[in-house]
Amino acid sequence: MQMIELFRTNDLVLISAVEALLSSAGIGYFVADGHMSALEGSLGFLPRRVLVERDRLAQARRLLTDADFGCEFTDVG
Repeated sequence: MQMIELFRTNDLVLISAVEALLSSAGIGYFVADGHMSALEGSLGFLPRRVLVERDRLAQARRLLTDADFGCEFTDVG
């Protein structure tokens, strides 16, 4: 299953809330770069990336928009 970036952030609270929403909706996700962010000291140079299943991207965006999260979605061109 191919994953695509939904958004990136250093906000751990936002990531936790998004994980709960995605899980409850049954949307597969993965938070990438968590270990790299920890290594660089969480100074903001390497934000964590939230990836979702490619075929569920539109649903994930709608879910976060409806929940009024202020995510800046990654442009998938």
